[in-house]
Amino acid sequence: MKRSLWLKGIFSLLIALWSGYSLRPLRSRPFDDFIQHRARAEAEGFQILLRRAQEEVAVGHDSTLYLALQRLAQEEEVDLAKFFPDIRLGDLKNVERRNGLLLRTLLKECQSSLPRGLDLAGGVSFVLEIDEQAHSSGVRTEMPLAKAIEIMSRRIDGLGVTEPILRARGERQIEIQLPGISTKDNPEVIDVLKKPAKLEFRLVHPQQHPTSFSDTPPLGYELLALEREDHKTGQIQKLPYFIKRVPEMTGKSVQSAQVMTNAYGGYEISLSMTAEGRERFAEVTRRHVGHQLAIVLDGKPYSAPVIRQEIEGGQASISGDFSQREAFELSNVLNNPLEFAMHVVELNEIRPSLADDARSNSIRASLVGIGIVILFMTIYYRFAGFIAVLALGINALLVLGIMAHIGATLTLPGIAALILTIGMGVDANILILERIREELRRGKQALQALQEGYRRVLTSILDSNLTSLLTATILIWLGTGPVRGFGVILAIGFFATMFCALFSSRFLMELGIAAGWKQLVPPAWIPATSWDFLRLRKPAYILSIALLLAGSFAMLLRGGHAYGIDFRGGDEVLLQFGQKLSLREIQSVADSEKLGEVIPTYQSAIGEATEVLRIQTEVGQGRPIVQALQNQYPDAQLSLIRESSIGASVSQSLRWNALLSVALALVGILIYIAFRFEMGYGIGAVLSTFHDAWITIGLYVLLGRQFSAPMIAAILMTIGYTINDKIIIFDRIREELRLNPFLSLYEVINLAINRTLSRTLLTSATTLLSSLTLLCFGLGVVRDLALIFSLGIIVGTFSSIFTATPILYGWHRGDRRHVETHELLPNKSKMEVDPCPERSDGQ
Repeated sequence: MKRSLWLKGIFSLLIALWSGYSLRPLRSRPFDDFIQHRARAEAEGFQILLRRAQEEVAVGHDSTLYLALQRLAQEEEVDLAKFFPDIRLGDLKNVERRNGLLLRTLLKECQSSLPRGLDLAGGVSFVLEIDEQAHSSGVRTEMPLAKAIEIMSRRIDGLGVTEPILRARGERQIEIQLPGISTKDNPEVIDVLKKPAKLEFRLVHPQQHPTSFSDTPPLGYELLALEREDHKTGQIQKLPYFIKRVPEMTGKSVQSAQVMTNAYGGYEISLSMTAEGRERFAEVTRRHVGHQLAIVLDGKPYSAPVIRQEIEGGQASISGDFSQREAFELSNVLNNPLEFAMHVVELNEIRPSLADDARSNSIRASLVGIGIVILFMTIYYRFAGFIAVLALGINALLVLGIMAHIGATLTLPGIAALILTIGMGVDANILILERIREELRRGKQALQALQEGYRRVLTSILDSNLTSLLTATILIWLGTGPVRGFGVILAIGFFATMFCALFSSRFLMELGIAAGWKQLVPPAWIPATSWDFLRLRKPAYILSIALLLAGSFAMLLRGGHAYGIDFRGGDEVLLQFGQKLSLREIQSVADSEKLGEVIPTYQSAIGEATEVLRIQTEVGQGRPIVQALQNQYPDAQLSLIRESSIGASVSQSLRWNALLSVALALVGILIYIAFRFEMGYGIGAVLSTFHDAWITIGLYVLLGRQFSAPMIAAILMTIGYTINDKIIIFDRIREELRLNPFLSLYEVINLAINRTLSRTLLTSATTLLSSLTLLCFGLGVVRDLALIFSLGIIVGTFSSIFTATPILYGWHRGDRRHVETHELLPNKSKMEVDPCPERSDGQ
């Protein structure tokens, strides 16, 4: 046992250390400060180059130190890698490309391993506009704009940027907001997003070959340069070609593009054709055997292979001197091509959308909530509670460490998923401690009670967390944006909770027993109960139906007004100011004037210090909010720069994907519970979970609140929490059926509810207290998140006792044998006689 105990301890410690190491650095450092002492060789020479770059920035030749270093190194052919021998750059020979990769690596090093989202730390915003030629071509601009937003979203996903905001602005522009991306230091990000990725297969002139770039091309051809890198020297050679203007095929024939490695260890892009593309490609290669076929992307030829024979497989490749990053970016844009060019019209740095006071208040409220949980656990469970708190700390550290390792962005929806994960961790620990207490009541010794308690709760914890993992998998598969981000953190939370509840906390408790600790869990404050909960099922049904109808009526009455700017779009005003107003002051004016939702943020152009105030409002409220602010704060000297309309940041496809994800998750839960338990359990879990979500949404709307994008995560968090609660009770019902063969189904359900009541109330109370602190002391969207979760906890706890179990009982019509034989529907001829018929009828 001692060997097993210490192995658990060493493994837990290693996991905790790895998680902490993954979070380094926790805060981002300015590139200008970071680079000062980063050089590992020829430090004096690098300092000279650095001072020159700083002078270039000071006189305005470059906007940032990063770009100044990049330009100086390029102009003077300085190999920056000699200053940083510790950074591996592969076998890149070209100095310019090696310098670019090195600077991007240094930029990544100085950034936080766990970047914050737009709501917590701000980011960059740029506006792309459809090229004038595409706009004037007679094509309707609404369809290209909607298509462009969809394509941009997929490209951003391919770049690994999470939680972006994309919305239409006017009829020709798209606003894109990116967290954790520095466009002032890394402008290539915008270039990757805006390039059309117009792919063409064009023939090279079979007889005429230019000798210089001054040669005149034949009619129907143009002179283009094909770049080739000398693998020995790294020098770029430009080879002239006469290439036909009219393509034989276009990118519409390409189904997908993937990065592959060639025979020399380099990277190329493999193209797979569509069914029509395969036929056309076979025809082109058959007719032009012996000719060169150039593969041209956005007017630049990448390769011009000779056609040796007819190619029937529908495969082609783009070979070039690509780095791994360039190859993946190219395949990303090829898989998501634009049909028209776009150009940047605005580039801004934006401040956090969550105000400073809201962030600080929310952090304080979170700390108070965590403190309440720690205080309760240590007072109620004493030393066992302290161990549970340590396990929860490891749980949170592990989740954050994995998030940092995979490059996730921490946003409000992500924090919501993290809170749910910690809530599930609290639930698992309380479940374990309550079960150990039951074993101690039966007179077992400490170690035996510990082992038996863990054995009995294993299936409960596993089933409840596996349903969460199933939900997370579907959210990752079908969801986008905040929905997918929520699913990722929920999936991470599954593994973290299982590890900490069944491994770390058990190690600490076994260590305590080995050290002579006798009283694992102190006596309970909550006495054992024997209440008849099923007797109240009819009044509970009436209350549930009333709440469902009230919520439905409220949603019908408010209609589209129940949705905020993220869902409906609105107006946007840009204001100059003489005196800066706090975001709370702006919100207060909007509330007093009843102007609906407003989203104020401050932004400044890249490289400039002057800030402007941007306010997004509901449709038709742009001018009124400006007028109200000017009247309330005349000393602020607010003046309108621009007013425009904006589209929804939550697209129609994201909304449908969210609904589809939830629907499929509920179906998946039904199938899983029916397989692991029995169909009646699955019906009870799914219907009561739907009941919880619908009533929570209805109550939120009844209170006059509006749904924004983070509210999607709040609803998902509520669903995850309530289904977890129901699985625990159902697992106890299944156990009591096995242990009490002579009790009726009615008696077994009541017995299971009573025996899990302390866990249900304790888990709900601790989680609700944490949520209520955010509701009382948080501000803005944090308060809205806390309100939904608080409502969900209350409704979910009610339904676990008074809705889910009565549905299970009603599905089987009180027939215990029907549950035990796993029949799909009750068999009336085999119905058992309930020993308490009056009570089972609720009389």
